[in-house]
Amino acid sequence: MELNKISKIGRIVISLTLIFLVSCNAQKSVSSNKKQISDMVYPLLDTENSRWFYFSSASRPFGMVNLNPDTEIKGDWGGGYKYTTDTVKGFSHVHEWQMSGVSVMPVTISAQNKAAIFKDFYSKFSHQTETITPGYHSLRLDRYQIQTELTSTARVGFHKYTFPSKGQKGILFNLNTILGPCENTNGKLEKYNDYELSGSLVLSANFRRPKPLTVYFKVKTNMAIASVERDQTTGNYLIHFNEKDQTLLMKVGISYTSIENANINISTELPGWDFNKTVADSKKEWSDLLGRIKIEGGTATDQRRFYTDLWHALQGRKKISDANGSYPDNTGDTFRVGHLPLNADGKPKFNHYNSDAFWGAQWTINNLWGLVYPEIMEEFVYSLMQYYKDGGSIPRGPSGGNDTYVMTGASATPFIVSAIQKGIVKEDLETIYVALKKGHMEGGIMAKAGYEHNTSIGGGLKYYLEKGFVPYPLPDGNFGSHEDGASQTLEYAYQDWTLAQLAKKLHHEEDYNYFMKRSKNYQNVFDASIGWIRPKDVERKWRENYDPYQYENGFIESNGAQSTWFVPHDILGLANLMGGKEKAVTKLNEQFEAAKKLKYTSGTSHDAELHPEFSRIPVNFGNQPSMQTSNIFTILGRPDLTQYWTRNVVKETFSGLSPATGYNGDEDQGLMGSLNVLLKLGLFQMNGGTDKDAVYQIGSPIFNKISIDLNPKYYSGKTFVIKAQNNTAENVYIKDIKFNNKAVKDFTLSHQDITNGGELILEMSSTSNP
Repeated sequence: MELNKISKIGRIVISLTLIFLVSCNAQKSVSSNKKQISDMVYPLLDTENSRWFYFSSASRPFGMVNLNPDTEIKGDWGGGYKYTTDTVKGFSHVHEWQMSGVSVMPVTISAQNKAAIFKDFYSKFSHQTETITPGYHSLRLDRYQIQTELTSTARVGFHKYTFPSKGQKGILFNLNTILGPCENTNGKLEKYNDYELSGSLVLSANFRRPKPLTVYFKVKTNMAIASVERDQTTGNYLIHFNEKDQTLLMKVGISYTSIENANINISTELPGWDFNKTVADSKKEWSDLLGRIKIEGGTATDQRRFYTDLWHALQGRKKISDANGSYPDNTGDTFRVGHLPLNADGKPKFNHYNSDAFWGAQWTINNLWGLVYPEIMEEFVYSLMQYYKDGGSIPRGPSGGNDTYVMTGASATPFIVSAIQKGIVKEDLETIYVALKKGHMEGGIMAKAGYEHNTSIGGGLKYYLEKGFVPYPLPDGNFGSHEDGASQTLEYAYQDWTLAQLAKKLHHEEDYNYFMKRSKNYQNVFDASIGWIRPKDVERKWRENYDPYQYENGFIESNGAQSTWFVPHDILGLANLMGGKEKAVTKLNEQFEAAKKLKYTSGTSHDAELHPEFSRIPVNFGNQPSMQTSNIFTILGRPDLTQYWTRNVVKETFSGLSPATGYNGDEDQGLMGSLNVLLKLGLFQMNGGTDKDAVYQIGSPIFNKISIDLNPKYYSGKTFVIKAQNNTAENVYIKDIKFNNKAVKDFTLSHQDITNGGELILEMSSTSNP
């Protein structure tokens, strides 16, 4: 234990040193001619605990292309760019939920390595020669003495390689390999002309994505291609260049529909060859999005970490549609190329997306996107509905044009209802309602457990409808992942409540009453005799020898103590079951006191949650089921405890800025980044913004001033400003609160209040004011 502590301290010292070095390198980057908000981002955050789709560098927001170096390739967890590995194994263009592909590697060909280059091509590199900013990544391949620079548009990777004066220049296309979560097979590359190549490869099916998908790509270079060599053993290709110029530029456009569309993506997005301009354009795009929230106060590290969190909130969930609106549809028995609806100018009305689940999004991107990026939220709603139109179901984790059925429940329902309640989505509401309702009924997505592709049993929905809860264990057997009845019951009850709110909005009174009744089902798994949510079997018998601190066993990625508080739609009803608000406050406060000893998370990474000690933590901010808990106190009439515990969680858990720390759990494509942003802004929506007024609870911001630019297409106000007067690390409590010079009741503001614009004034104090 003591040796581990010394090792950890050493890593932190090294990491802080490297932060300084990387920051210095960034100042010398081609992308840093003028300081912008994107320069505040620290891309190396938490990269010691990386995941295939976690790291992003030379990418645009939600880009189809996610171009960056890979240091680990054979696996999802720990794959992609992992900070502790010092070897580059290729530069891949696809780093996405259950997808990986199109890996290239520049090489210097010599008499010594020519015979083995197809199998032995990895290269060491040093972080000291590395520069990373959003939209740009540069490093030196030590083995080949090649300076590599990467950037991109949304669908095109742009490479710049500076070769040494000696040796033949080459680029290896590693098309038949295992990268992250899937195998690349049937890789093909053909020379189209002296400056162009065309290729494709197949992303093999896996457990989560059971249908294969072809990635097509077009390659263009500014240097004549001397020859294309194919290795019979590996099936991979080596491109030779003979020109004396040391600098090679290469564009790689990808598409999931055709080589022709890959070429269209290039001609649409990157017709020229100005590498530095592309870097600058990417930097501006990131800065424009990040700059919608401006902050003052806090430490320099606080500010850098904030914009890094915001960057993560905007980089997951990638485009799969082409610039012309073509997209891969894998929802049917046979693959087809779909076409998005077009505007009058012939451009797609929205983009189509891959996406990890919206499981937990009610406390994260629902809140953040709905307020700051409504145009993104609207697009995702239309994309989810496109899956419904194609395949008859709103997905909860589509990949490669079809649902993976990741996690449980109908997790897209709160997301879509929130977008409607906030006035972001206004059209086709009846069609949307019918689609959502279908998912909540027998045979719908709520009836499917995780990755249950061919049946609708593992969700236990028939028992939920008949008995008012999902039994644990499920008597029917195992049909998918996360067949944990207590958690499923809680999740369905909340999602039913959100659907009821939409039913009421659309005047479906009978449906409203029906789903409201279902939303009370959480009460059926609350054991009043012990004060915890507790699994029941199919005979309604409580689980014997129940330990509320035992991980899983009826609870999804959590324990009973954490999941007991998963009633975001009826906190007061839950408190009544516990004996009243005061008893509920005491109970939750004791859980926070205990969780503080482990810094509020089950270890420092998602895979650490199974550790015998870490898994018993009563509150875990490293995963979705209990990340809302500090804001529950406001609903219970103790906003001072929300202010205290949230500030403490941020301080102890989410303030680090190094490769060794970051989210201490599972950063599911922007969910944890979004949570961090909201906690630091002091804005939260317990029910995910799905009530009629889409109410926000006001917490304790860590900054002195926050200015949020409101999108004029959606909102009447220009800016929403939060001023926290006398704000310090000690002054975490709100002594007085006014919005536009009027007192604020219950520490809440409606979505319309905020988006009409104005100024929220918080007078901060070191003294609690219950």
